[in-house]
Amino acid sequence: MESDHATLATSHVSQDPAQWKILMISQRAVYCLVIALFAADPVQFCLAQNLDADFIALVDEIWDKRMREAPLLATSTGDHRFNDQLASVSVADSKRRHEQNREFLERLSELDRDQLSTEQRMNFDILSRQLRDLLAEFEFDAYLIPITQREGFHITFPQLPRDVPLVTTKDYENYAARLRAFGAYADGHIELLRAGIAAGQTLSAIVLEGWQKSVEAQIVERPTQSLLYEPCKKFPTTVAKEQHDRLRKEIAAAIEESVVPAYQRFFKFMDEEYVPQSRGSVGASALPNGRDFYRHRVRRFTTLDMTPEEVHQLGLSEVARIRAEMDEIIKRVEFDGDFAAFTKFLREDPQFYADTEDELLQVVSFALKKMDGKLPSMFGRLPRMPYGLKPVPEYIAPRTTAAYYERPSGDGTKAGYFNMNTYNLKNRPLYTVEALSFHEAVPGHHLQLALQQEIETLPNFRKFGGFTAFVEGWALYSERLGLEAGFYQDPYSDFGRLTMEMWRACRLVLDTGIHYFGWSRDRAIEYMMSNSALSEHNIRAEIDRYISWPGQALAYKIGELKIRELRKQCETQLGERFDLRAFHDMILGSGAVPLDVLEANTKAWLAQQ
Repeated sequence: MESDHATLATSHVSQDPAQWKILMISQRAVYCLVIALFAADPVQFCLAQNLDADFIALVDEIWDKRMREAPLLATSTGDHRFNDQLASVSVADSKRRHEQNREFLERLSELDRDQLSTEQRMNFDILSRQLRDLLAEFEFDAYLIPITQREGFHITFPQLPRDVPLVTTKDYENYAARLRAFGAYADGHIELLRAGIAAGQTLSAIVLEGWQKSVEAQIVERPTQSLLYEPCKKFPTTVAKEQHDRLRKEIAAAIEESVVPAYQRFFKFMDEEYVPQSRGSVGASALPNGRDFYRHRVRRFTTLDMTPEEVHQLGLSEVARIRAEMDEIIKRVEFDGDFAAFTKFLREDPQFYADTEDELLQVVSFALKKMDGKLPSMFGRLPRMPYGLKPVPEYIAPRTTAAYYERPSGDGTKAGYFNMNTYNLKNRPLYTVEALSFHEAVPGHHLQLALQQEIETLPNFRKFGGFTAFVEGWALYSERLGLEAGFYQDPYSDFGRLTMEMWRACRLVLDTGIHYFGWSRDRAIEYMMSNSALSEHNIRAEIDRYISWPGQALAYKIGELKIRELRKQCETQLGERFDLRAFHDMILGSGAVPLDVLEANTKAWLAQQ
C-alpha cells in the first residue's frame, strides 16, 4: 500500500517541479530517519545517502549533456530525443566541450569521494578517469585527427540506415533531416582536419593510400544509387502507403543536395590539401609533444601505469613464448620445413581457404553455433540479446580489419552483429575462424557487451561505455576459452589460435616500436610476417591501423594477461573450491572497468569466498 500511495503522490505533483523537489527531499529524509535507526553510524549513513544523491545527479547531468552533444550516440543507446540531428562539429565546438569537461571534473572533485557508498565510489573513480583522459586528449590536440585509415565520419555515415530506427513515418522524416544536416557535419570535420594541418597534427601519408574508394563510393550520379537510399526501396508496413512518394522525394533530395555535394567537397579537400600535406613520418613521436602524447596513450589504453619500454619488453617475451608453442605444432604435424616455410604453406595452400563468401560465412556460423551450446558450462549468466552475422560492407572491406563487432542498440530493437570481412577470400584463412569468431561474438564481445547493457544497476556512462583494455582483453581471453570448451581439435586451427594470440603479442612490440622507438612501416610488416601466419594483406592493413591509432593496439594483450593472472590467483587460493562459472560472472558483473579496478574487484570476491 505504501508503494501505491507513493505512486499516487508522485503523479499528483509531477507537473510542479517545486513540489516534486520538496516531495523527494521529504521522502529522502524519512528514508534516512528510518534506516539510520538501524545503522551503526546513523549520521554517517545519512551523509553518505545525501552525497550519493548529489553525485548521481551530477552523473545524470553529464550523461544528458553528452547525449545532446552526440545525437547519433544518443540514438544508439535508446535515447530518441535527438533522432533528427547530427553533432555540431567545429574547432569552437571542440573547445566548448573541452571546457564543459573541465567544469564537470572540477565539480566532481568538490564532492568528498570517501563519503560515498562503495558502489558510487567505483562510479566516481571511473568517471574521474574518463574525464581526465578526455582533457588530456584535447591538450595533445588529438581532436584535430578525427579520422583514421579505417574509421571516420565519411566511413560510418553510409551505414546510417543500420544504426537508426526506420519504423514509422516520423522515423523516415528524422532520417531525411539527418541527411540534410550532413553537409554541415562534413564541413565541420574538414575544418578540424584543416586546423590539424596548421598545427602539424595529421595522419601519416603512408596510411592514406587508397583513401579514395570509401569516398568515391558515396559520390553517385543518381540518389537511388546511394546506400543511403536503401530504406526507400522497401518501406515497413507501419509507414502508410500514401506517405511513400513524399518520403522518397525528401530523402532523394537530401542525398542529391546535401550528402553527395558534401562528399565531393571532402574528396576535393583530401585530394588537394590534406593528403599532400600529411606527414611523412609514421610514429606518434614525430607529432608535437609526440613522446609525451604516446606515454599518455600507453597509460590510457592499458589503464595501467606502464611505460613504453615495459610494454615493449613484455611484448618480446610473449612473442618468444608463443613462438615456442607454434614450433611444437609444426613438429606435431611433421611438416618438412622451418617456420617461414610452414607459414608460406598456410598462406598459399587452397585447402585453408573458402571458395565462396557463403562458404566462409557458413564455417563461421557452424563454429559459433557449437560454441553457443558450450556457454552454460562456463557462465552462470548469459545475455538475453542475440547476435547475428553479416559481411563487412563492400565499400570499406578492402581497407578494414578481418572482422569487427557492433553492439546491440540500447532500446533493445537491434541485435549485436559480428561483421566478417569476405573481401579477397584468399586472405581469410579458415584456420583462424574459430579464434576470430570466439573473439568477436561469443564468448567474446557479444557476450560481454550485451551482458553489460543488461546490468540495470550500472549508470549509463558505464552501461554504454567501457575501457578497451577490458573489452579487448576479455575478447582475447575468450579465444583461449575455446580450448577448454573442446575446440581447436585440428592442429592447424590450434596454430590459427596461436597466430591470433601472436598477432596481439606482436602489437606490443610493433605499436611501441613504431610510435616510440622509430620503427619503419616496412620493419613492422617484416616483423609480423616472420612471426605469424596472417596473410600479407591483413598484416599491411593492421600495421596501417597501428600507425593511425597510436596505443589502442596495446589494450588486447595487456587486458588478456591481467585476466589470466587474476584467474590464476583465484585458482591457486581456492583450489578445488574454484568455480569457473562464478569467476566469469564476477569478472563480467561490473561491466568493462579499468584493470586496476578489476583487480580490486577480484580481491574483494576472493575475500568473500
